[in-house]
Amino acid sequence: MTEREYNECVNCYADNVYRFILKNLRNEEDARDVVQSAFEKLWRNRQDVVYEKSKSYLFTVAYNQMIDHIRKRKRVMLKEHFKEEEIIDAPGHSVKKILEQALDRLNETQRSLVMLKDYEGYSYDEIGIITGLSESQVKVYLHRARLQLKEYLVKIENII
Repeated sequence: MTEREYNECVNCYADNVYRFILKNLRNEEDARDVVQSAFEKLWRNRQDVVYEKSKSYLFTVAYNQMIDHIRKRKRVMLKEHFKEEEIIDAPGHSVKKILEQALDRLNETQRSLVMLKDYEGYSYDEIGIITGLSESQVKVYLHRARLQLKEYLVKIENII
């Protein structure tokens, strides 16, 4: 990959990678750090990366670094006692907030798969490349995640 091709990758993919990481981490500074380190790794390995596969490489690196970041953050944080599930009781809660609460109930892998497929629009094959899962694993995990989302979203006490 040439310097020009690298700069083209930054221009084309930086926003998409950032949105994906931000949706999962929900922290702008952490998302910026993960994206920056992903592009840094792309730069360091530019001799080994084929330009046509740079998007997949970049998303794979960013995804793996995001997972590492989440694991590190969990080790640092003190574990809190589980709180009772909060019930949305105030009128005017937006659908977006309800969806975010539903997504929060998923594990990192499931949340990432839902975001890649339904938010970013990637194919099962592309998601498999990004996450390191087989296409059938992606389908199964995504199906299970959607069932969990559906179960949470159809309960009237979670919406009212």
